Amino acid sequence: MATDMMKAVIAEDGQPLTLGDFEKPALNSGEVLVKVAASGLNRADLVQRRGAYPPPKGASPIMGLEITGTIVEIGEGVSRFKTGDRVAALLAGGGYAEYAAVDEGSLFPVPDGMDMVNAACFPEALMTVWANVFDRVNLKSGEAFLCHGGTSGIGVMALQMARLAGASKIYATAGSEEKCTLAKELGADRAINYKTEDFETVIKEDGGVDVTLDMVGGDYIQKNISVSKPDGRIINIAYMNGFTAELNFAPVLMKRLTLAATTLRARPVDEKRRIRDAVEKDFWPHVVSGKIRPVLEQAFPVADAEDAQALMAKGGHSGKIVLVW
Repeated sequence: MATDMMKAVIAEDGQPLTLGDFEKPALNSGEVLVKVAASGLNRADLVQRRGAYPPPKGASPIMGLEITGTIVEIGEGVSRFKTGDRVAALLAGGGYAEYAAVDEGSLFPVPDGMDMVNAACFPEALMTVWANVFDRVNLKSGEAFLCHGGTSGIGVMALQMARLAGASKIYATAGSEEKCTLAKELGADRAINYKTEDFETVIKEDGGVDVTLDMVGGDYIQKNISVSKPDGRIINIAYMNGFTAELNFAPVLMKRLTLAATTLRARPVDEKRRIRDAVEKDFWPHVVSGKIRPVLEQAFPVADAEDAQALMAKGGHSGKIVLVW
């Protein structure tokens, strides 16, 4: 029936993205139905479109890992949220759509007065940074932190979160002087333009770092090992420059380093709820107060999703690209 259909961004092999009809999601226990206001883009969407990052079992085949919107229906067992609530949400898929089903444990309350487009900059990045930098490798107050891709959607949140968590010195790599300036505005003490400087040389001369967040991989893997202090921790969330590298593991042994890597998308809903709860306790108040600010590169009408993904694929943007419904 027509009433059970919705608009969604449709991806077909070799074709530009189009807006078409798709079945509206049914609610499982513990889920809410959100009328989407804005959908955040992530590089994972591009990888999924190429067929290299399929959605987890049971997730929507539609692209999109985060949204903001208003709850229009409540599933069985939902206790905290109600219809009419404004929310930001993390998804395993289905964000490029008019409606999305979301587990209650993956929702953040969007306060009155916060713009829904700006709010779409937060959920995936905040949860990714907390799960990796703070949970998995335990960045502590007084430790030095290196964030590669410092002005990426993840990076702009990582810098702000590390600053608020009391990191002693924050380094960021970025690909232009303009991006380096932004990284410093967001909390970096030293922003390194990787096109004109070697981050390994700069950081080693400064004494090294305790925690490194990397999404580059490739030849950065050995350099991350090199700049790590004793008992340092390196966490990878992507390997954009390649999954393989020839490495010398001697300094890993001698410096007692930890090498780690995680993804967020396929984790069970209970695990995502644990991450959401921690982010809401430790960092969401800073979002509400404005101490953690959104960095929005551009908002596109949802009908222009192809242009939005083309901008992301080209690189060079800072912060988040968002689709507006």
